Parts: sequence; structure tokens; C-alpha cells
Amino acid sequence: MTKGSVRFEGVTKRYGDVVALKPLSLEIQRGTLCTLLGPSGCGKTTTLRLIAGLESASEGKILIGGEDVTHLSATYRRVSMVFQSYALFPHMTVAENVGYGLSVKRLPKAEARARAEAGLELVGLKGFGDRLPSELSGGQQQRVAVARAIVLEPEVLLLDEPLSNLDAKLRRHVREEIRQIQQRLGLTAVYVTHDQEEAMAVSDRIIVMKNAEIAQAGSPRDLYERPASSFIADFIGDANLLDAEVTASGAVTMVRLQGQEYTLPLATDLKGAARMVLRPHQVVLNAAPAPGSIPAEVTYAAYLGNSIQYTLASPAGEIFAILPPSSQPFAMGDTVHVTWRPEDIRLVAA
Repeated sequence: MTKGSVRFEGVTKRYGDVVALKPLSLEIQRGTLCTLLGPSGCGKTTTLRLIAGLESASEGKILIGGEDVTHLSATYRRVSMVFQSYALFPHMTVAENVGYGLSVKRLPKAEARARAEAGLELVGLKGFGDRLPSELSGGQQQRVAVARAIVLEPEVLLLDEPLSNLDAKLRRHVREEIRQIQQRLGLTAVYVTHDQEEAMAVSDRIIVMKNAEIAQAGSPRDLYERPASSFIADFIGDANLLDAEVTASGAVTMVRLQGQEYTLPLATDLKGAARMVLRPHQVVLNAAPAPGSIPAEVTYAAYLGNSIQYTLASPAGEIFAILPPSSQPFAMGDTVHVTWRPEDIRLVAA
């Protein structure tokens, strides 16, 4: 199956005086799944529609597989899109839905049917071709939509919030299937979502967008472990952001928090006011004071089976902690002492 890279060179999109996308330059490598992630109105869906040819760029250049497609209509771009709403024809059978694009391209009926059946087998729906969409579950309907897209052998597969209509357990199952299909076929895929867990689970690379531009791009691990800003730290997973002061920077960093000095084994060029990023599962709670600990009061405690979650009121601000179920339990109103491993801390600008 063909696949291609996607490249934006200074692409902007305006609707009159409204800037939907600020000058954007990016490259999505062949055979990778790249997710555009961000809150509503950040520009991620506009970017996807520009790749698809459903919107035209106000400025800049768009290349797919090295070919300039900036002024090429959607009909002639070798891309396929999977929509949030599935967009299946209710009066057509599953096989007819999957083969619809092939029939529009005037492929012989026998070939279109054979490719539709192969597509259904690929998404685990062999033998479902004669059913109507109404006879399928939501997850099965979404897999039909994926099959319909991939039988067209696109250079780039586009997925616009493909799991938002599914319940939580089904979302996890279908996202795993989409990822496996993408990897098996070596497809270049661009995936849009506002769900950071979903993005972390399926992506080779994530582009986080904010205010119509890129806030940070990188692998899921890069974004989680090395956030470039408070926004990224808070958006990619839960994070405690504690106001601190960098008193010495370089290969080793000194930080003051609530009157105490901490030595962190990380390099930074930050000076003065900063924010310490502490992930909930990196919080350590003790009943007794420990060197460098911060006192806190338990204001909420919840046992969730695979973890115990706490909300804590401390002089440094509210702290959210996730501890293993085997840890010492604390009750609401208890005084605890918060510590962490210095190597777990990250710093971002205040």
C-alpha cells in the first residue's frame, strides 16, 4: 500500500479577519502515526482539513509524498478520511459501504467486491459484508469506516476524532485495532483528538496545538517527561505545578520551595521564578516528617482498586497524589508529609 510524508511550509488559514491557523511548518514522516492534539479551537481540525483538501491554504505550501498539493482539490489527493460520525450509508450493506469509493472510481464490480471483503477481513469483520450498518455495534461501524478508507490505498490516512462516539472500554479496544492496522500496513496516518490518553496510546509523534499554532511536538515520552511549558505539563497527563525559585542553574540546579533548598540533577537555563512539575504517581507520602518534606492535610481520599488517590492541601498549593493500593492508607483530615525523588522533578517557566 502506498504511503507518503506530509509537509507544511508556512501554511496559514484565515476566514476574513479570523486567523484559524498561524504560519505552520511541520513534517510527518512516512509510515508514522502523528496525532494533532489540543483543546477545542486550537487549529488541529483545520490542519487536518487542509491536508485533506477540504480547506484551502491562505498562504504557504502543502506537500504529500513530495508532491505540491496546495491547489489540488480533495478529489485528486491520495488521502482517505475516517470521520467522527462514521458517515455510513444506512441503506447500503456493509460491503457496499466499504466498496463505495471504489465504485465511484469505476472499478469493475467483482474487483471492488473482492477489495471490500479484503478490507473487512483486515479490520476483523470477515463475513459481515451482507449486514446493514444498523445491525452492527458502534465499534463495528467505526471499523467499517476504517475499512472503507484503507481500501482506497491512500498515501495518507486521516482520522478525525474517530473514537469520540464510543464508550470508554470500546474506545480502548478500537484504538488498539486502528494502531495495529496502521503499523501492519505501514500507513502514514494523521489522527486528531482532544483526548491526551488516546494520543499517548496510538502515536509515534504528537503535535500539541494551542491558539492556532504548535505548542510542542515530540514522542509521547518526550512530551510527558520533558514538557516545555506549564500548559504542556498540565495537558499531557496530570501534573502538580508548584511555584518555586531557581537559585542556581547549570548542569545541577538549585531550587527553593517553601523556604527549603533542593538540589535537582537536571540542567536548565531558567533563573528566578519557575514552576516545579511533579506527576501524581511520583508523590511520596509519609506519616512523619522527612528531610525536605512539605506538610499537607488530606482533603480527599479515594480507593480505586488499582490505586489510592489523594488531594492534599499544602503551603505550596494543592497536590494530587496517586499511590499504589499496598501503600499506607490515610484518611481525610490526616496530616501527611510530602516528598519526592529529586530526579523526578522537571522545571518549566513560571
